[in-house]
Amino acid sequence: MTAPKGKYAWTATVGEKGQIVIPKQARDVFNIKSGDTLLLLGDEERGIAILPKEAFDGLFGVAFNNQKGGGEK
Repeated sequence: MTAPKGKYAWTATVGEKGQIVIPKQARDVFNIKSGDTLLLLGDEERGIAILPKEAFDGLFGVAFNNQKGGGEK
């Protein structure tokens, strides 16, 4: 079975300390480098999403700089 373009699936093993190694191909595709900070979001029904920290920089800017973002100041 061939995955649709731009879609990927990998496996990772959790070590004794709860650490996982992100597969090299995944690191290359998503430009993940040593020392990068990743954000983990969890949903008990849907699973875990791993995002680069920068994905939420805009949201944090809105929350902490009192910029308008659809809510009250």
